[in-house]
Amino acid sequence: MIDALQDELVGRGLIDEVQVLETSHISEQPAGLEMVIYPEGVHYIGLTAEDVPYIVDEHFLKGRVVKRFLAKEKPSDDELGPPKSKEVRVVLRNCGKIDPENIEDYILEDGYEALGKVLSEMTPEQVIEQVTNSGLRGRGGAGFSTGKKWQFAKGAPGKVKYIICNADEGDPGAFMNRRVLESDPHSVIEGMIIAAYAIGAAQGYVYCRAEYPMAVKRLNIALKQARAIGLLGKNILGSDYSFDLEVRIGAGAFVCGEETALMASIEGKRGEPRPRPPFPAIQGLWGKPTNINNVETYANIPQIIMQGAAWFASMGTEKSKGTKTFAIAGDVQNSGLIEVPLGITLREVIYDVGGGIKDNKNFKAVQTGGPMGGCLPSPYLDMPVDYESLMSAGSIMGSGGMIVMDEDTCMVDIARFFMDFTQDESCGKCTPCRVGTRRILEILNRICDGDGREGDIETLEMLCKQIKTTSLCGLGQGAPNPVESTLKHFRAEYEAHIREKRCPSKVCRKLINYKIVDACTGCLVCARNCPVNAISGQRRQLHVIDAETCIRCGICEQVCNFNAVVVWS
Repeated sequence: MIDALQDELVGRGLIDEVQVLETSHISEQPAGLEMVIYPEGVHYIGLTAEDVPYIVDEHFLKGRVVKRFLAKEKPSDDELGPPKSKEVRVVLRNCGKIDPENIEDYILEDGYEALGKVLSEMTPEQVIEQVTNSGLRGRGGAGFSTGKKWQFAKGAPGKVKYIICNADEGDPGAFMNRRVLESDPHSVIEGMIIAAYAIGAAQGYVYCRAEYPMAVKRLNIALKQARAIGLLGKNILGSDYSFDLEVRIGAGAFVCGEETALMASIEGKRGEPRPRPPFPAIQGLWGKPTNINNVETYANIPQIIMQGAAWFASMGTEKSKGTKTFAIAGDVQNSGLIEVPLGITLREVIYDVGGGIKDNKNFKAVQTGGPMGGCLPSPYLDMPVDYESLMSAGSIMGSGGMIVMDEDTCMVDIARFFMDFTQDESCGKCTPCRVGTRRILEILNRICDGDGREGDIETLEMLCKQIKTTSLCGLGQGAPNPVESTLKHFRAEYEAHIREKRCPSKVCRKLINYKIVDACTGCLVCARNCPVNAISGQRRQLHVIDAETCIRCGICEQVCNFNAVVVWS
């Protein structure tokens, strides 16, 4: 479809007037071409190659907005309010606006000015001081002070030091890092060069997962372009400082998001964590002092240098400064990537930015922090989103995943889903994580299958506590969070599964049944579609489902046009 647009512009004689930039998707949209036209900022979605000539004719030549392809019409003030009005774009400032494969576009947006300022006007100590005063905390999840982390690495003994960007984004439904790398790779590169200058590193690595081929491609293009004009390599911008970067590709192991496992992978070893201390700032990559931050942390650095520490610290809360990107997904109207100031409430994120719950259903819970985050119910909706508040509520900030769940969600099944993920991703090095998560998953599977026993809840609580306190790395230490939080806030659902053999949300297949009610017209559609022939009945007569034969696949309910198939638990 990009080719169709280019061909149409050539045919209309507009190719010299219009610049076409290909970027990653701005948000989760229907299939087809997604297009933003500047300077108006008109956002079209769901386009096909056949729609391109019409858009070019109507918008490019006649200046008329084609409303039927608009991503979202702006609601009135009496409705939700502008969905993006509470967003503040710092990390995402250039995404969708510049050509990520053209360094000149980045430079036109004041790119690499921060680097020039640092190399010509600031000492490493001044850079670290400004980053520290800004209040920037690591956006990878732990939330440790970025400035202090740099200071530790700078103060570590040794002439050889390394800097690493953790782009191993493995949380289900998270794509914040991918978006930045695909749309604005130079912001990350510039931030890394500044960080390297501050700690005294001459070599750096971007560790990116292999599942992000476009991000890897654009990173390598950006590195080549930066190297070609003297922004990487020997004597950067004519200074005495030399630094270079390269991309290392991970094999997709979730545990390699943990910094010591990540470093082992770069060294060519099996991606397994090691005990700390010593911390990477003292003994990291190949035993040398190493600083590791994630994509979002580095992307903030150029703006902090140019705008000042006070500017960045003016956003957020007392202890959680600046903005944060979130990948909001699940049962919410507007799923996609957002960037909001820290301190915004969960209610504002879900209802004002996210547009509320799909199909006008009730909110049930939101999980923050990815598979190791906690599930928070409605009493927490007015809680500010910051590191301390989320931690005190039994969840975490994580890298920025946020999954919204409606009233039809089974929280026991949700806990099982996330435990299945973390158990599968455990590297197996330490027994508490390798064996403990397996035992928790086995119990959750039994409960969801209707075989739960008295004492299972207490056993789960005991296992969660032991795994958190004895696991080697953050994966095992955080794995019990979804289970603990659902036990705390939705204990009644566990009890219903165990004692009543009932799933209140009618989700767990072995705890529900289907039956056909009087609304049945005897059309035979359900019987024809049943994969195990569990439905019997004559045409124009009430049909019956054999509960023993039924595998509870739900196809009969999906195909019935008369709402005659109901679920009961």
